[in-house]
Amino acid sequence: MSDATRAEVAVIACAELFRGDGEILASPMGLIPSLGARLARLTFEPDLLLTDGEACLVTDSAVEGWQPFRKVLDTVVPHGKRHVVMGANQIDRHGNQNISAIGDHTRPKKQLLGMRGAPGNTVNHRTSYWVPRHSRRVFVDEVDVVCGVGFERARDAGVERFHDLHRVVTNLGVLDLRPDGIRLLSVHPGVSVDDVVENTTFELDVTQAVETRLPSAEELHLLRDVLDPKSLRDKEVR
Repeated sequence: MSDATRAEVAVIACAELFRGDGEILASPMGLIPSLGARLARLTFEPDLLLTDGEACLVTDSAVEGWQPFRKVLDTVVPHGKRHVVMGANQIDRHGNQNISAIGDHTRPKKQLLGMRGAPGNTVNHRTSYWVPRHSRRVFVDEVDVVCGVGFERARDAGVERFHDLHRVVTNLGVLDLRPDGIRLLSVHPGVSVDDVVENTTFELDVTQAVETRLPSAEELHLLRDVLDPKSLRDKEVR
């Protein structure tokens, strides 16, 4: 039996987002996705490219390349050579994401980050999402503001060719973003399918849900002793 915490299972789920990606630029936003990307790089995806967020491609111990942000925008983003993991204040049944505002956009109840790079990310390369607190306030029927572009809007705008929504990892499980509806892929240990359904406003396909895999002994060692010895992960997911 593993003694992995919920946060460590979430890190593993985020690492699995990058399985099979090969030599692309990983852009994980937030602690848990960043730990997942670094763990994937150290284990099953050694060709994954990681950035320091400024101008360098890095490993955990060295700088291995130079890639300023303008080069990312010119040569990486428009050519699909990137997998970004963004946050989401709202996600709806169509795969639209909101990080801009809650309520009417002309007079919002709460101002958030703004559009940021969400529209360009979702129509140019693979995009996944990380939600540390899965609730009906996040998983809604319709987002208040569309930042990340969902399936119907991508089709209507004629940008389906490079539109690649992938997964949502939350503190409860992993969701598969699909044009025909969102599917529950797995629930974390200690979480039931009913827990996820009760915390999601729209209907989920739960027919193929399994349990999220646990970290191996090697992965736990890397996570606890190398990547996050201060256990900051457990402050994000309790």
